[in-house]
Amino acid sequence: MADRIKIAVIVAGGSGTRMGSATPKQFMEIGGKPLLYHTISAFLQAYDDMHIVLVVPEAHQGYIATLLTAFDRPPSITLVHSGETRFHSVKNGLDVIRQSAVIFVHDGVRPLLSPSLIRRCYEGALAKGNAIPAVEMKDSIREVDDEGNMAVDRSRFRIIQTPQTFLSEVLQPAFTQPYDPLFTDEASVAERAGEEIHLVEGEEQNIKITRPVDLAIANAFLAGHGL
Repeated sequence: MADRIKIAVIVAGGSGTRMGSATPKQFMEIGGKPLLYHTISAFLQAYDDMHIVLVVPEAHQGYIATLLTAFDRPPSITLVHSGETRFHSVKNGLDVIRQSAVIFVHDGVRPLLSPSLIRRCYEGALAKGNAIPAVEMKDSIREVDDEGNMAVDRSRFRIIQTPQTFLSEVLQPAFTQPYDPLFTDEASVAERAGEEIHLVEGEEQNIKITRPVDLAIANAFLAGHGL
């Protein structure tokens, strides 16, 4: 299949509440630069023709100028306002995409993904229509219901990450469905629309930054890699 336009829809709608910070977590610094800088940089390093759609709350747009000054050459970014839920935020991002493309939907607060993961997702989406990064579970897990709990086989489960990657002709029609609270990610939306979901190997370091300890882990990772 021919090379496709590449668009990363980066959803950055969080706050600093669990961080105990007035600064939204996606604009807090790791490795001396805003968290979102590292997220966006990974996509630009993966493909130099990557387009960035950044979905942020309207109230956070004052942070964007500072974010852009972190780049030696500020990238071209399309800014979109976030919505009431993740589903609505992603839909807002998808609505500005007018051309056929491979679309990556990524959590803005997952800054440690590698360019190789992005390329793996791109190739997977070209081959099968979608590519969802996943990693094996390391911990024991139990299923809980009204009657108690029971051990389950963790080898049958995967932890799902982003960037969840799709051909535009697969993802955009799926987001015309009415919102359902069970839509926890893009894969669940596409699956409801009848798409078979294809997993690719994710990365252990591709963590979501939500708590102070996650910031410490991210700083240690970046220091260890000289970034």
